Amino acid sequence: MSELFNIIKARRSVRTYDGRGLSSEDLTKLMLYSDEITNPFGIPVRFVFLGASRELSSPVLVGEKLYVAGAVSREPNMEAAFGYSFEQLVLHAWSLGIGTVWVGGTMNREAFEHACKLKENEIMPCITPIGYAADRMSVRESLMRKGVKADSRKRAEELFFEQNFETPLPLAAAAEAWLPDLFEMVRLAPSAVNKQPWRILHRDGAWHFFEKKDKGFVSDSVGDMQKIDVGIALCHFVLGLKEQGIDPQVTVGFSGAELPEDMEYVATVRF
Repeated sequence: MSELFNIIKARRSVRTYDGRGLSSEDLTKLMLYSDEITNPFGIPVRFVFLGASRELSSPVLVGEKLYVAGAVSREPNMEAAFGYSFEQLVLHAWSLGIGTVWVGGTMNREAFEHACKLKENEIMPCITPIGYAADRMSVRESLMRKGVKADSRKRAEELFFEQNFETPLPLAAAAEAWLPDLFEMVRLAPSAVNKQPWRILHRDGAWHFFEKKDKGFVSDSVGDMQKIDVGIALCHFVLGLKEQGIDPQVTVGFSGAELPEDMEYVATVRF
């Protein structure tokens, strides 16, 4: 099992922190890493580190001292770019022993947008607390995890397809021994209320990423939250390929059969 797989498999959302705040060493490491983050869409994501306060807080969190907010310019593919970049920060934080959780709604959005000096052409889709997990989850966190079935995921045959959306991808017959692990890393990706809206279609030697849309996930202040989720899944896929020494090419452009009404194309990976 690869190092990345171990991180993705072990990582969980943390809503209950020990109240210590980050060490200066870990904070410096995370800040320096955030400066180097890129995404294949070429859209910069701006990371802003903020101290928790009465205004900068969330009712679903306990014991947090620091936050990271992410801002991205309003342009095509902004949500997928944001998800891809922000997930890199989340995964790196976990590799340092730092807990995080994607927060998109349960916060004082206006206060966070003001604190990160949001520009006129930007949106701030999500924030995350950063800190060390408490020894025990709060009752509130335990109930939330049960409510969204945080520890369950869709079956692979519901997410990955061959040629069309009626034929599941035959992962058991994969020529490369590491390919099933790669798709397991994608399957384990986090998503808003654990909806897992990504669908991957293998066709003509390429891997096409789609969003299976649900109602209620689009707003002016956030954009399309489920496209952010697809960006997270894409991040796991591409980082998994790179760990195998492969240099994948990510492009935007799909021509094929007519898609179901609830399916929207996002990006293509070739390797």
